[in-house]
This record gives sequence, structure tokens and C-alpha cells, in this order.
Amino acid sequence: MAGSPTEYIQHHLTHLSTVKQQSIIDFSVFNFDTAIFSILMMALALGLLYMAARKATDGVPGKFQCAVEMLVDMVSEQAKSIVHGDRTFIAPLALTVFVWVTFMNAIDLIPVDLLPVIASQAGAHYLRPLPTADLNGSLGISCGVLILMIYYGIKIKGLKGFNKELFTAPFGNHFLLWPFNFLLNIIEYLAKTVSLGMRLFGNMYAGELVFFLIALLGGCLWAGMDSMSSYFGMIGQFLAGLCWFLFHILIVLLQAFIMMMLTLVYIGQAHEGH
Repeated sequence: MAGSPTEYIQHHLTHLSTVKQQSIIDFSVFNFDTAIFSILMMALALGLLYMAARKATDGVPGKFQCAVEMLVDMVSEQAKSIVHGDRTFIAPLALTVFVWVTFMNAIDLIPVDLLPVIASQAGAHYLRPLPTADLNGSLGISCGVLILMIYYGIKIKGLKGFNKELFTAPFGNHFLLWPFNFLLNIIEYLAKTVSLGMRLFGNMYAGELVFFLIALLGGCLWAGMDSMSSYFGMIGQFLAGLCWFLFHILIVLLQAFIMMMLTLVYIGQAHEGH
């Protein structure tokens, strides 16, 4: 796909997108690969959860049902301890976020050249299948959480109470303090949104780059070497890839868990006042 290590990484970091014009901030760019794989992983997550619900029995559960029930219980307990109020929608939301983000992160465990090669056979020269390593994808999730924070803030406190808190907390209700209260609350909402998306993006982007570097390691070791040196280079690449693969499984699950927990924390804070 590319001639040099730099070109190889640049190629793998390029999205399947449409670019109508070049600018620093260009809202005409749409990353098809991020949207497609996000939707596919969402459909897979909802499909598996629906399948588990349909096949649930009162008798001795199978392994799949047992695993899903343990996951549901874990998420329910976390939601119960964080959100003090109606959790009819919030607990299933947290479960969906955890499973969805886990599946999207798990795409990074697929060999880095497999999906781009398949896409190239179909005529797509570029493909970056990891949605959470795209800032648009991770910030899209965090913006959804922001909308829910505002929604529950208005639902629990009422529109009048929500607006009052924006202008009177945390410094007080004197009218001279209203601009400072409002500015601080807006900054707090923006900081939560940006940090939530950037945390997921940064970790998955770094993990993706390590897989690229390990793939390049094999190519650099094999180039210009005799058969014996190439053999040891292949073993070294395999061991490095296996170690990072096993460690990255923890990152995949941990980042999904953190995203779920912060979603619960931020929505839980919307139920409470300053």
C-alpha cells in the first residue's frame, strides 16, 4: 500500500471520506468508515443483547445467558450506586454504552492490514475501521452524553430550576455574580464533554499506532536480511504483537468501562444540585 514506513502509517491513518474543500475546520468532511463501523458495532451489540433477552429462561442459564446476566447485574449495581432516581432508561443506556464501545474498541484487535486490504479489493483505497480512534466518533458519543446531561437537568429540576442553577451556582444568587456563575457552568459542561471524548480517543489512537509500529517492525527486520535473520525477525514481531494484543484486551475493556462509568457519573450529577 505504501513505500516507506511514514507512508504506511499515513495511509492507515487516512479515513475513507469525502473532502469538498480544505480548511482548518471543515464540516463538509464525512468519514464513511467511522460511521459504517460504528453502526455495524451498534447493530451487533443490540443484536446480541436482544438475542440474550429472547433466549432467557427461568431454569439453569447457559453460558451466554449467564455472562449477559452478570454484565447486566454489574451495570445495574453501578447505576444504582451513582444515579439516585429513576434508572429505567439510564441503566440500559449504560449497558449499551459499555457493550457498544467494547465492540468498537475490539476492532483494533483485528490485524491492521486485513480490513484495508479487503477494502482495496473492493475499490476503496483508504480505510480506517477503528471508530474510537477518530475524534469525530469519540466526541460524538460524548456530545450525546452532554445532551442527556442537559435533558435530565431540565427533567429533574424543571426548566426554571435548571436555568436558576446555571446563573446562581456555585458563587451565589447576587445578580453581579450571574455572569461568572453562567460562564463557569458552561465551562464545566464543555470540559466534561471534551475530556470524555478525548480520553477514549487518546488511548485508542495510541494503541492503534503501536499495532502499526509492530507491523512495521517485521517489515524492517525482514528487509535485506538472510533467511535466518528473517526467521528470528518474524518470531520477534509475533511475540511483540502477541504481548501488545493481550495487553490491549485490557485497554479495550477498561476504556469501555470508564466511558460507561463517566456517563453514569455525569448523568447522576445532573440529578443533583450544586
